[in-house]
Amino acid sequence: MKKLMLVLFVAVTVSWTMTSCGGKKEEAKEGEETEEAYDDSDLAEPKKESSEDLIKQGQVLVDQSDCKTCHHATNKIIGPAHADVAKKYEFTQGNVTMLAGKIIKGGSGVWGEIPMTAHPDISQQDAEKMAMYVLSLDGEKPADR
Repeated sequence: MKKLMLVLFVAVTVSWTMTSCGGKKEEAKEGEETEEAYDDSDLAEPKKESSEDLIKQGQVLVDQSDCKTCHHATNKIIGPAHADVAKKYEFTQGNVTMLAGKIIKGGSGVWGEIPMTAHPDISQQDAEKMAMYVLSLDGEKPADR
């Protein structure tokens, strides 16, 4: 009988301990504010990346792509040297967008008869980073960024 009472006492104690420890959240009284109520991390604006960061990302993307099959930084291969592209076009957002479109859709006629291969799997955002890198090769900084 003593063993039964001891087992029952232990079971009741364990049950009570499990339900009372951390089982309830303290509710804020009316008019009081909790920390959770003002967690504004979801509302924070994303950090705007600098032009230098975007250019570095563009260089990585160019280095990882097939661009070097037809283009070299300073020498003409099949297509123009990237530095020649940078000299031809002013570093503006309009030219970044236009060149990104050529990266994605391909193009021909501007630099000769051989068409540039389309790259439809490259996102607009990545193509713009790549274009920014190419346009930076003459030392020019973005004009309207």
